[in-house]
Amino acid sequence: MTDTRPNDLRNGRTDPQRADIATSIDKVRSVLGDLRFGSITLTVHDARVVQIDVTEKTRLTA
Repeated sequence: MTDTRPNDLRNGRTDPQRADIATSIDKVRSVLGDLRFGSITLTVHDARVVQIDVTEKTRLTA
């Protein structure tokens, strides 16, 4: 069986109550719901998402 709880790498413990992870996932879900073509880049510092970059492509027809 695989443990899916987030690990806090700074002190080696597992903390199932990481609200920052849930907030980050909710924000990524929201961005994905609005994005048709493009990419999402997450920037992580100290095991926390600190920035979400969204690049949206616009397709033009000739």
